[in-house]
Amino acid sequence: MTQIPDWLRLKKALTVEAERGFQDLQGNQYRFSEFMTLSLGESLAVGTSDHRRRWQSLAQEFALYPQMDQSQRQALIASTRQFLHQFQKDLETPPEPPKTPKTQPLGIREPHSPTSGNIPPLDAPLNSLLEIDRRWTGDALARLGLYTVRDALFYYPRDHIDYARQVNIAQLVDGETVTIIGTIKSCSCFTSPKNKKLSILNVQLRDRTGQIRLNRFFHGAYFTNRGWQKRHELQYPVGAIAAASGLVKKNKYGITLDNPEIEILDSPGGSIESHKIGRILPVYPLTEGVSADIVRKAILAALPAIQHLKDPLPPVIQNQYSLIPLQQALTHLHFPPDQTALSQARRRLIFDEFFYLQLGFLQRRQQQKQIHNSAILATTGELIEQLKKILPFELTNAQKRVINDILNDLNAPIPMNRLVQGDVGSGKTIVAVFAILAAIQSGYQAALMAPTEVLAEQHYRKLVSWFNILYIPIELLTGSTGVRKRREIHSLLETGELPLLVGTHALIEDPIQFRKLGLVVIDEQHRFGVEQRAKLLAKGKSPHVLTMTATPIPRTLALTLHGDLDVSQIDELPPGRQPIQTTVLTTKQRLQAYELIRREIADGRQAYVILPLIEESDKLDARAAVKEHKRLQEVIFPNLKVGLLHGRMNSAEKDEILTQFRDNVIQIIVSTTVIEVGVDVPNATVMMIENAERFGLSQLHQLRGRVGRGSHKSYCLLMNNGKSPDSQQRLAVLEQSQDGFFISEMDLRLRGPGEVLGKRQSGLSDFALASLVEDQDVLNLARNAAEKMILADENLEGFPSLQEELETRYQKMISGSILT
Repeated sequence: MTQIPDWLRLKKALTVEAERGFQDLQGNQYRFSEFMTLSLGESLAVGTSDHRRRWQSLAQEFALYPQMDQSQRQALIASTRQFLHQFQKDLETPPEPPKTPKTQPLGIREPHSPTSGNIPPLDAPLNSLLEIDRRWTGDALARLGLYTVRDALFYYPRDHIDYARQVNIAQLVDGETVTIIGTIKSCSCFTSPKNKKLSILNVQLRDRTGQIRLNRFFHGAYFTNRGWQKRHELQYPVGAIAAASGLVKKNKYGITLDNPEIEILDSPGGSIESHKIGRILPVYPLTEGVSADIVRKAILAALPAIQHLKDPLPPVIQNQYSLIPLQQALTHLHFPPDQTALSQARRRLIFDEFFYLQLGFLQRRQQQKQIHNSAILATTGELIEQLKKILPFELTNAQKRVINDILNDLNAPIPMNRLVQGDVGSGKTIVAVFAILAAIQSGYQAALMAPTEVLAEQHYRKLVSWFNILYIPIELLTGSTGVRKRREIHSLLETGELPLLVGTHALIEDPIQFRKLGLVVIDEQHRFGVEQRAKLLAKGKSPHVLTMTATPIPRTLALTLHGDLDVSQIDELPPGRQPIQTTVLTTKQRLQAYELIRREIADGRQAYVILPLIEESDKLDARAAVKEHKRLQEVIFPNLKVGLLHGRMNSAEKDEILTQFRDNVIQIIVSTTVIEVGVDVPNATVMMIENAERFGLSQLHQLRGRVGRGSHKSYCLLMNNGKSPDSQQRLAVLEQSQDGFFISEMDLRLRGPGEVLGKRQSGLSDFALASLVEDQDVLNLARNAAEKMILADENLEGFPSLQEELETRYQKMISGSILT
């Protein structure tokens, strides 16, 4: 059930902001405008459709609050207060009882109850059921992966259409799904004069409030046969009572139902026999050549077998979390009698999806903690103390907290499996260095793996500056490393003379052997596949694992993707980091962007110009960058040095360009997202991103993090070529916030987890029903239930059916992809 907003917090926030002069106050976690945007966004499902539109409008307005002047801010807060007051009154006023339609009520009957003598077994082939046409329907269902009765029962609808609401013709509203009942005034079936392969059935239906024309369309030469058309007309005789269900649409002829389902009733009060008309209709995923009717018919035929299903979820959990039985949930998901039954069914089955995934994660985590052959690393020692002395900066409280988490893990015989989330520039690398030194001073080796050569080289340069002072050898291994150097690294690793190796995929692709690997650090870990990570871990004996990401994800996704990991967050930026002034510009303001770049370069600074990755094609990507580079160099900035960087370049070419950029030989670098992570040029102060509407918010935040790394004021210019209002709303989030966690939360709400993470990178299988955005409350309940279950019976020995279901579901859901 949707939660009503916390009125007290909303009103207090509005009051304090007004009292303090509309300054967009900074709270403990969010700015005022960020808090209001999130709070109002969570309320979008509350109230009537008018209320929901107003919630959405207010959320969009508060996203633009930082750009408003004081009078605009004052007006927005005043109107929001008025709306909250009125909405609260509306909630407290009981609604008027709905008016009963004067037409006869629908006589909808439940699906026939199965008889004990005709219940197919769960593993029976679908085409063995009498209702299934063995000749071709069985083959069509097989194309959807439906072979057995069990397959059909667990083939969930992707949506439902509510035809249960009956209205009079005069009450029809464009966009609603309804059922109407009336008398047939005329019926004709004919071939379209514009398309000789299209037949049209035209039915005129009238009730006491009005008249409507309904059309159904039949494509194919078979239906243009005049005999077929005449027989079809006879099915809808004039004067008969008919029920029709469909989506209300308005066209040039007026209001109609879009390709409706129509059924003749025995009498004005007669019952509807169809499983489509006047009901909540399930909509299933289909493929070419398989109609919705075929799937519904198969599932209806399989439904009696639900009696064979055993519910593996213990009754104590069902009772504690108010969950209906599995058999009832499946029945009502496929053919719900009403919206309440459908909501209860979805809640139970969504709970199951989350519960088994979390149960698998927690069981795996417990098993990891039983491994006691991992290296116990000294968390105090000479190297760590020396590092503290040579650091030219003071660690933040967040860094100290995370370092403490890591050192506590390393001091235990159980292998560490920790994820460190930190915003751009939060200082994750130095946190990893403390872990690396703990391994080295304990006599072990460490490996740091990064997804790209640019990022690996960036780590190497940073670590060398510290490790040379500590007299610790360190080497870099990438695809560009020469054969002779590669052999030297292999030899030093095998003898133990090389304590730390930084590299890319080459660390796992090379036949290298560590003498005593105790710690593995993986940066931007979501960019590596499970097999790649496992290969690196296999080069040691239960080494400790520290993974890092500069792409913060909301807690909901962290629980789902990393349920078997301990998660630490560096939620504080080092002192002195200046906020980056971010501005959304249209193509008409491009000259202003170029003028800012010229001013900054005249002051000795440098700039990036980023182009979007198009269809993940290096060729398209490179051509776009090459064309823009030529235009900027020859037309816009002919007196400056403009460099080019893209994914088709080899490592030597990339190194040369980046070196020239670091040395300020190149003032402007035109690049693709190859520079998203790993490039650290403190003198660069302008980040101009073309077609910013094509990027996700989190990726834009990552790109923005390439500037603002020095002591100079920095700028991020988001060029919005999109015409949609949504693109302006999305990009406004970047204007108002520098908080990566807030931005990722908004990205998740606006685009969903598949787009935010990238499905290939996240390894997240699609849930059949659950939504990580809309079902966070159920996820939290499922996580809580799974924790209690593991605490009570870690190996589920007392629940064999639950353990069996877990093994089946967990493997399907992770597909071997989520595990780290």
